[in-house]
Amino acid sequence: METQSKLLIITGMSGAGKSQVIASLEDMGYFCADNLLPALFPRFLEIMQESYSDLPKMAVVVDIRGGELFPYIEEALSELKKIVDYQVVFLEASDAVLVSRFKETRRKHPLGHDKKTILQSIIEERHLLEEFKGHADMVIDTSNLTHRQLAAQIEEMFGDNMDERMAISVTSFGFKYGAPIDADLIIDVRFLPNPYYIPNMRYQTGRNKEVRDFVLQNDTTKEFIRRYIALLRFLLPHYIKEGKKHLSIAIGCTGGRHRSVAICEVIYKGLQMNGYNISYGHRDIGKADSNKDKG
Repeated sequence: METQSKLLIITGMSGAGKSQVIASLEDMGYFCADNLLPALFPRFLEIMQESYSDLPKMAVVVDIRGGELFPYIEEALSELKKIVDYQVVFLEASDAVLVSRFKETRRKHPLGHDKKTILQSIIEERHLLEEFKGHADMVIDTSNLTHRQLAAQIEEMFGDNMDERMAISVTSFGFKYGAPIDADLIIDVRFLPNPYYIPNMRYQTGRNKEVRDFVLQNDTTKEFIRRYIALLRFLLPHYIKEGKKHLSIAIGCTGGRHRSVAICEVIYKGLQMNGYNISYGHRDIGKADSNKDKG
């Protein structure tokens, strides 16, 4: 009964976007099942094999609504591995964002009751999901993603036109807004000279030529970029060999406006030259407080 068909297991925090992801996957032709108990994974696949001569792409959502499912998750995933090649996708978001989403939709948290606040329910769920999160092949932080951005990311990762090569994303960010929790590799470039302290550069960004030249023409920056790209070129073939499908690289400075932006684009160009399937973005470039931000 062994098959190499792909199964996506979508899990994570309530309010983090599982419904949006499953809707996007359905639009992409996946057969989707919501709120499936882990113990039913093998039976679900048996039914699918009985119904289809060639298994379709499949996705199942499993989360806290399944109740006391966690004592069985190890066994269920172990049995599942004998049947199908699968990936676990964990959706995450900050406590503040999740509280805001529940208040906006006025929906009750699955663990909520009259004497428990939304935040208390979220903290309890985060604790219960901690073990399951450890099985995730990828973690997607939706705190700063719109519905459209999340759908685009899912399309890029799992769509029919997805490049078979490992997908690499390079993202700049500001530590003052928090490090991205879904990053595989995080590098801190706050050791480099900061254009913020140059008056005519303070309110520009690393995409501006003057700022970019200031950052990149520094001898320390040149040496850092040479060494870091060399490290990545060493690491990437090993990640590919181990079957990793997506690698997220995050470059951080104070505000995510100057140093990290300039270096992010250089890293992108350096790896693109080697033929990697790579994209880049700037998470916090538009968040700056004109009076306080030190990018």
